[in-house]
Amino acid sequence: MDDWLKDSTEVEASWVTVDLAIFTVRGDQLMVLLIERGVEPFLGRAALPGGYVQKDETLRDGALRELWEEAQVDGGRLHLEQLGAYGDPWRDPRGRVVTIAYLALGPDLPTPVGGTDARRAYWAPVSEVINGVRELAFDHPAILADALEEVRRKLEYTAVAAAFCGETFTLSELRTVYEAVWGQYLDPSNFRRKVLKTEGFVRPTGELSLIHI
Repeated sequence: MDDWLKDSTEVEASWVTVDLAIFTVRGDQLMVLLIERGVEPFLGRAALPGGYVQKDETLRDGALRELWEEAQVDGGRLHLEQLGAYGDPWRDPRGRVVTIAYLALGPDLPTPVGGTDARRAYWAPVSEVINGVRELAFDHPAILADALEEVRRKLEYTAVAAAFCGETFTLSELRTVYEAVWGQYLDPSNFRRKVLKTEGFVRPTGELSLIHI
């Protein structure tokens, strides 16, 4: 018998969950959607929305369902993409749980409403979480840090910033997105020049606002 078959007794069942790092810009601040856990483990602790994937649904469907159940947020409105997998053995005290993290972006999203095992859902400044003012359950600080880094990176070479805006928006509103995500002031004149030089990024609407193509 092969050696790897002899060691198969060391393999145990694993569970699959999804977690979502959802960003929006409100009041010129980059915000992340958090829930207050209503069940153990980490009862009462802040966390990213998420939960177990059901046996008859895809990972994406599970993420959309959990988002709606825990925060009453329609994920169909969001820019949603898979961020990565997190599976350290002790990340969840309930057992071996592998989570698939999703990154989501949306324009000034509404006030969320907690449901199922979330006591409440709310928007929190990303800066407070990254700086440790708010402590997150599980390994959610690492997931949030990775999601933030991915958004900052994408802003450098893609038009993903428009996902934070409505269908039409001003250059000033677009600049606010970059400033909120990067956490730094941008000179308006330089920003305008760079954006307008980027082919296919924005086009005039005929009014004072611009629309993303």
